[in-house]
Amino acid sequence: MADTDWRKFLVHTNDRLDSLRRGIPGVARGFEDLVQHVGAPGALDGKTKELIALAIGIAARCDGCLAFHAKAAIEAGASRAEILETIGVAIYMGGGPSMIYGAEALEAFDQLTE
Repeated sequence: MADTDWRKFLVHTNDRLDSLRRGIPGVARGFEDLVQHVGAPGALDGKTKELIALAIGIAARCDGCLAFHAKAAIEAGASRAEILETIGVAIYMGGGPSMIYGAEALEAFDQLTE
C-alpha cells in the first residue's frame, strides 16, 4: 500500500463497513457487542489491548486492522516507542511479511498522529 493516505483510507473503509453493516445488521450488532466486551476494562488496559490487536493485524496482513488499531492505540495514549516494540513482536511472530506490514503500521501511526 505504497503512499497510503491513512486518514482517507479510514474514511473509505468506514463507508464500506457502513454498507456491510446495513446488509447484515444482526452480524454487525454481534460483532459490535464483541468489540465492546473485549474493550471493556479488565486485567489488561485499553492501550495494551490495542497494541495486541495492532500486532495481530500486522501478522495477519490486514490493512484495515493497521489503520483502525493504530488510530485506537493513539487514542489510548500509545507512544511511538510502544508502537515500534509492538511491531517488533509482530515481526517475531510473523516473519518477513510482518516486517513489511510493520512498516505500513508505523506509517499509519505517524500519519495519524500528525
